[in-house]
Amino acid sequence: MSKTSTLAPLPQQTIATWHRFVASGNADLLPPLLAENIVFRSPVVQSPIPGRAAALLVLSTVVQIFENFRYAREFASGTHDVVLEFAANVGKWELKGVDLIKFNERGEMVEFEVMIRPLKALQALGEEMGQRIGPELMRLKQAAADR
Repeated sequence: MSKTSTLAPLPQQTIATWHRFVASGNADLLPPLLAENIVFRSPVVQSPIPGRAAALLVLSTVVQIFENFRYAREFASGTHDVVLEFAANVGKWELKGVDLIKFNERGEMVEFEVMIRPLKALQALGEEMGQRIGPELMRLKQAAADR
């Protein structure tokens, strides 16, 4: 994987810990990486998913679903934005995607957007995520909307 050197030091540290989280699945590594007001944009649902609790739920679940997950490339845009290109499998489907991540000055992730192709792999992922966390995610989205 190609690394970037233009990210500010705190986002670089966050990305390093993010890679450890993805490799290990250790959900304890994740909370300090996410800002309280993070906004997660899923390729499966139209509206953004606000808040740390929802992002934790989504991200800790998806690393359990993806098989043969690997990052291919990493691109920085300025000092607080990064794009991570990845590939994985969901059941019989191979997918490719990108994570678009924006950081605040403390190095916390404040925006996390995922794009995935092809459609069949995205649909398989959406079905699996819905079965595992659909009701809980809807509850967290509603709670954030009520604030």
